[in-house]
Amino acid sequence: MAEFKSSAIDCGIAEAVQTQVFDVVVIGGGPAGMAAALAAHKAGARVAIVEREQHLGGILRQCIHSGFGLSHFKQELTGPEYAQRFIDQVHATDIALFLGSMVIGIDSGEGADVRALDADKAAGAAAVHTVTLMSPAGMLQLTGRAVVLAMGCRERTRSEIKIPGSRPAGLFTAGLAQRYINIENLKPGSRAVILGSGDIGLIMARRCTLEGISVEGVYELMPYANGLRRNVKNCLDDFGIPLHLSTTVTRVIGHDRVEAVEVSQVDERLAPIPGTERIVPCDTLLLSVGLIPENELSVAAGVELDPRTRGAVVDQSLQTGVPGIFACGNVLHVHDLADNVTTESEHAGAAAAAYALGGGADAEAGAPGAGCQLTVSPASIAGYALPGRITAVALTKLNFRVRRPVDAARVRILADGEELFTGKVRAFKPSVMESFPLPAKVIQRTLDLGASEIVLSVDPVEEA
Repeated sequence: MAEFKSSAIDCGIAEAVQTQVFDVVVIGGGPAGMAAALAAHKAGARVAIVEREQHLGGILRQCIHSGFGLSHFKQELTGPEYAQRFIDQVHATDIALFLGSMVIGIDSGEGADVRALDADKAAGAAAVHTVTLMSPAGMLQLTGRAVVLAMGCRERTRSEIKIPGSRPAGLFTAGLAQRYINIENLKPGSRAVILGSGDIGLIMARRCTLEGISVEGVYELMPYANGLRRNVKNCLDDFGIPLHLSTTVTRVIGHDRVEAVEVSQVDERLAPIPGTERIVPCDTLLLSVGLIPENELSVAAGVELDPRTRGAVVDQSLQTGVPGIFACGNVLHVHDLADNVTTESEHAGAAAAAYALGGGADAEAGAPGAGCQLTVSPASIAGYALPGRITAVALTKLNFRVRRPVDAARVRILADGEELFTGKVRAFKPSVMESFPLPAKVIQRTLDLGASEIVLSVDPVEEA
């Protein structure tokens, strides 16, 4: 049994920590974690899910609105209904669940823990990852050759966007207000202003209205809405809630409780325009100002992050730069639809199982190319491109988002200045996660050119 030396070592005491052995350890029990775990289990791996909450389901437990499952199940479901389908599938397997458990570290070593694995598998083992967690039963260590990171994302807070003013009660992130209303049965306020037109902000504008909370308006810094068009229509237009573009909150007013906010219009550089300030009375300010992948564990494990997505840099199998560690879902890049999270996570789980069982992650990605080590970079109005690394000559789906809406643009794939592939002219919006096929022949052509980088460029097209 592995030993963990605690602070009690100062007294000459070493506490033994129980170790359990798996092929794949999935961190996170939301839609991404469950999909990855089920795919790994289907591939024959011994799988464990570690979830810090007392229940599986993740954020979907509080998303009681409909719109889930249209792609994956061909049905329109609420968030809890969508999650429950996967929860039922997990419970029908022998996947080990560690609920109410917080992962505090991921380590890997050369052979130190290999003896804990089956002898027939240990022979060719390179590195075994040890996931240390605090559970209701105490500290535990789970070992496995593959770890899937599926921790989701968190909301940006007031401190991260630096809104001036006092610090009264009544400021919430939109997700926290959603939890208060939908799970805790608590009313966050009576008169709300919402800053940010991300999907959760739009959905909460409608939810607050349905709960009898007056929504004074949704204010958006950018000159366009950041949420899906269907949410703008269903959540704002249908309820008569105004959307104020190129406008932001420049001051919070109130002592014990929010009494009002100051809003100002912004210029093309997104700076407040003097003289446009006005006071909006309210007792609640909800922030829907972006999501950030929850990657503290990833960084501690040595995983390289992409500064554009703030998620891991991965290859076609969704394996990070640390062998045996995979990432999927919102911890990798923020998605627009839960169905897309599921599809991506199933891919990651199958690849993790292939790696853990000795087939190699490339068994999922395709045949590894001799010396195939390419990077993928965005250009023009493309905000990011994923995967960031190409390690196999195989058909690859590139995911990306644009940085601003455009009515007519074309995707171009470039290498060493040569255009290798191009798409049709169409519209693009930042709120929609896009995908584009990268054929194997394009990857091979890049290698033949001696290039080390593939560029995904989204170029606006001048309309005639």
